[in-house]
Amino acid sequence: MYKRKPIFITFEGIEGSGKSYQSYKLFKYLKGKKFPVILTREPGGTDSAEKIRKVILDDYFHPNIKEKFNKYTDTLLYLAARNEHVKNKILPALNKKKIVLCDRFVDSTVAYQIYGKGVNKNLVGVIHKYILGNIKPDLTFILKVKISKAMERVKKRRIKNRYDKFPRSFYIKVQRAFMKIARSNKTRYFVLDNSKDTNEIEKKIQSEFYKIIKK
Repeated sequence: MYKRKPIFITFEGIEGSGKSYQSYKLFKYLKGKKFPVILTREPGGTDSAEKIRKVILDDYFHPNIKEKFNKYTDTLLYLAARNEHVKNKILPALNKKKIVLCDRFVDSTVAYQIYGKGVNKNLVGVIHKYILGNIKPDLTFILKVKISKAMERVKKRRIKNRYDKFPRSFYIKVQRAFMKIARSNKTRYFVLDNSKDTNEIEKKIQSEFYKIIKK
């Protein structure tokens, strides 16, 4: 018997890992089982955060403009969007004892901005201290994937954004960062190899979800 309580689950991974697809599949499954669940994403998730997302994306879609956001400007915009998202969507939902599924969260900032781009981790840590408070995921699925498979999936996308246009070497670096993050807390992180297009991953995710709600 499910005793209603707030649960925060995040999905992480590089482009083409299938994290967005798997978060949506779990959302649909839980909705079908009548769980009080919402699905959201980062950057974005609220009207104000989606506006910031658009600003971030626009900076990367004008190839003729030589001046691009500095990596710290870029990171601060992500964190600003996160603040809006946490305060206006995630926290209210958790306070109502809902299950929150989020496509990307703080681990993406660590993997992409800190490990990938060399942003100072102390800066990110201090800001997170103020905007997150005690909020942290109860469970994080990190989807790893063969880089060739990830690139194949990305190539098939009709609409691409900035995340789909990094060089192969950058994705390799970021995926290694995600694996390092996962090793830091084996009780919270659950790594799944999503290189094959099967429904086995969905079943494993559902299984881990039922374990977390029994705690």
